[in-house]
Amino acid sequence: MDERALLRLTTHPITTWWIRHVASHIDPWLFRASNGRFFSMGVPSQPMLTLTTTGRRSGRRRSVHLACIEHDGDHLVVASAMGQRKHPAWRYNLEANPEVEVQLRGRRFPARARPLDDAEKAALWPEIKRAIPQLEVYEQRTQRNIQIFRLRATGTFFANLRC
Repeated sequence: MDERALLRLTTHPITTWWIRHVASHIDPWLFRASNGRFFSMGVPSQPMLTLTTTGRRSGRRRSVHLACIEHDGDHLVVASAMGQRKHPAWRYNLEANPEVEVQLRGRRFPARARPLDDAEKAALWPEIKRAIPQLEVYEQRTQRNIQIFRLRATGTFFANLRC
């Protein structure tokens, strides 16, 4: 599919609704079960991960499926919430407890999340927007400061997991 057509499809209001209300419940499970090979829209066309946080109020494990980019051996995720007015819940969970689990294609590992400061964000924002072109649309949809988190592996990798 043409890159512009894919961008229009993935940022269309109907697709955004479907992702928020349906895919957000299916994708973390499907991505983990397939060891990062699939999500509800098929084979990922860009780097993706499932991030598992601890709920700041409930203490329960919460998983979310996100686009990511690799940077200096770490992974960056963007709390865009597809341009909604409110920040995504997982952002608040990371701020309350930065210890997370990350599932990528073929590997899962514990990590620690750290928000980028404004200078770091400004330096990386153009690269991130090139890697995740939907952010151009999401940025236009909201007035809030979209936060970026760096996920740095801690401890041992659970490497070469097979389905």
